[in-house]
Amino acid sequence: MLTLKDIFKDFPLEILQGNPSSVVINKIVSDSRLVETGSLFVAVTGGSKDGHLYISDAINRGAAAVIGEQPISGGISVPYIQVQNSRQSLTHLAAAFHGHPARKLTMIGITGTDGKTTTCNLLYQILLAARIKVGMISTVNAVIGGEILDTGFHVTTPDALDVQRYLAKMVEAGLTHVILEATSHGLAQYRVDACEFDIGVVTNITHEHLDYHGTYENYRVAKARLFIGLADVQSKKQGNIRLGVLNRDDVSYDFLKIITSVQQVCYGLNSGADIQAKDIRYDPSGIDFTIICRDLPVSVKSPLVGAFNVSNCLAAFTTAVIGLGVSPEIAAQGITNLTSVPGRMERIELGQNFTAIVDFAHTPNALQAALQTARQITKGRLIVVFGSAGLRDRQKRRMMAEVASELADVMILTAEDPRTESLEDILEEMAEGAMARGGIEQKTFWRIPDRGNAFCFAVQLAEPGDLVIACGKGHEQSMCFGDIEYQWDDRQAMRSALADLLGLPPFNMPYLPTQGKKS
Repeated sequence: MLTLKDIFKDFPLEILQGNPSSVVINKIVSDSRLVETGSLFVAVTGGSKDGHLYISDAINRGAAAVIGEQPISGGISVPYIQVQNSRQSLTHLAAAFHGHPARKLTMIGITGTDGKTTTCNLLYQILLAARIKVGMISTVNAVIGGEILDTGFHVTTPDALDVQRYLAKMVEAGLTHVILEATSHGLAQYRVDACEFDIGVVTNITHEHLDYHGTYENYRVAKARLFIGLADVQSKKQGNIRLGVLNRDDVSYDFLKIITSVQQVCYGLNSGADIQAKDIRYDPSGIDFTIICRDLPVSVKSPLVGAFNVSNCLAAFTTAVIGLGVSPEIAAQGITNLTSVPGRMERIELGQNFTAIVDFAHTPNALQAALQTARQITKGRLIVVFGSAGLRDRQKRRMMAEVASELADVMILTAEDPRTESLEDILEEMAEGAMARGGIEQKTFWRIPDRGNAFCFAVQLAEPGDLVIACGKGHEQSMCFGDIEYQWDDRQAMRSALADLLGLPPFNMPYLPTQGKKS
């Protein structure tokens, strides 16, 4: 039975007002609607709502105590602790409530703009091959032994309460290592501050999320929090690794090299990399290359396709071999064991005479890499379907259309989470980027607002030997119009479009509010 005083015992932040009492706490929540008798309610500021407005509601529902960052005048009927930052405090309180599970685990954090999920899955397979008891928390799911838990509709690190709950379940399940995908939002919003990472890994840092971070420099600083924090991890019974794994080929390298004060190792194709890939061979069935590790060559074969996956393989290999002491041969076998990642260059086959692929590429850099890979595996035309999200980085709309205009034969612009923005306006911005690179509407590119209709149009255009690739959603299970998340899966939509084309029994096309509207 935990008390408020117990939970604050090792609290690392300043308390501005109030004293933690011995009131019993049986749950921590930041949503007043989830409060039960005995809950600790943390009033979080930020986003679209201010949790302080719901303190009375939380108390009426049975909250035993409240944490907030605003002074309370007139007093309330339960203990109130004022802190400087309630969101950051929530992370540490959640960790304390679950017994600081990260202190009992070897924690590996993987960040970057593109390739995080694939690198997490590669490293997971390597550690399984090494017979290490490992769990994983990615933007796709949490894997705890034989249990797989969905981590949400959209791509970001789960909130602090969920992260600590997952880590506690992993300790309970007897796991020893955890791989956690750390997004820039997750790092900037302190969701992983109490994860006490032993190893930090970066894939790359390119143009993304400037709507939230404001500038590339701020975005880079958010990512850097993973590496700055490595030096502050307290001693663990199983030992401390404290290692930064950096990408020698990426523009982030010089910056991260300076701010990472612990041991470092870098990977890449660059001759200055500690762990280097050479003799790379690409074909439609995957990639073959040699990793030079401690001056010794290791042959690697991966069923994954594309030059970008060489870098992802190197990141996972370096982390396992240099950071965790896995043998290079077992690491190579683990890489081979990963046959695919949901929504990452995932082929959809219903017997059609062209290739259909669904990929998560939703940044200019990722779209460029996906289309370059698609070119390598087809001799026919390249037809790409994609959009750009509303209320997000507006600069990338034009940039992505410019990239696709240069690399694809046919481009279909469509919806991708327009949210409360005008979809018509988003498509107009993208069309301007296409035309700036010589695109001709109704000839080399089309605007089809309904994503399902766009898929159907794309597969109808396809001829034998062509490749149709749908980018931007990948594994995600919803699409946002206004404030509503509609169930949506690009893979199901692609199967529906193909089944309709081939006259097969139908796969239901997911519904969107644009369905049936004139394109």
